[in-house]
Amino acid sequence: MVLQNSSRSRAAARALAALFLVLLIVPAARAQALSVLPVNVFLGPGQTATSLTVTNQGTSETAIQIRAYAWSQKDGDEQLTPSDAVLLSPPLAKIGPGASQVIRLILRKAPQGQEASYRILIDQIPPPSEPGVVHVVLRLSIPIFAKPTGRCLPDVKFHIESDAGQFYLVATNAGNLHEVIRDVVLTTEDGRTLKAESNALPYILTGSTRRWHIVGPDSQPLQIDTLRLTARMSSSAIDQKVRFVAVR
Repeated sequence: MVLQNSSRSRAAARALAALFLVLLIVPAARAQALSVLPVNVFLGPGQTATSLTVTNQGTSETAIQIRAYAWSQKDGDEQLTPSDAVLLSPPLAKIGPGASQVIRLILRKAPQGQEASYRILIDQIPPPSEPGVVHVVLRLSIPIFAKPTGRCLPDVKFHIESDAGQFYLVATNAGNLHEVIRDVVLTTEDGRTLKAESNALPYILTGSTRRWHIVGPDSQPLQIDTLRLTARMSSSAIDQKVRFVAVR
């Protein structure tokens, strides 16, 4: 029994020594905690100004940079283009621990005919370097939707198409308002559930198209004519048949 306790003590000592050595070798990683409210910004018809609040939940002062981008979607990819359509004040700020900074947003021109979409990127500016310390900086991306005057509705249509032997669920928004699509489930006529895979955000902007890769059971080849689609949209629930459309 004495020998067993001694062996355990030596093992514990070796483990502590190894942990101490790792702590000496691996640089410390420090990250500030930032939060922002609201996480989505909506400007109503005729509204050209609003604000959001960034809070430093860390224990030391941090600096941030705020930039505006026009946001579009092309071939299922998110596109951000630097834009001066949204004025930001202040564009740079320092925030003390536990403190908050109000960021004011002004839209230079109200949208006409269809919703305008932007994104605000809030980047944490890394502090001066310290020996043995790796600073992990944060980036927050906040969507902004500005409605035009008049009637605004999404108009999303679905179909299935093939590309290089693979099948895709395709959604096209022909309306003048964005839509949000979540919890996509596809089932065959004989009741099999298929995976609908996408790395894209759940938004589908006005005039944009999104695709979900359809994967069959055990990744076996598929023969598709129609599928049943169920999903959630911000405006309604979806439960419909979707047909295959040959693309020339």
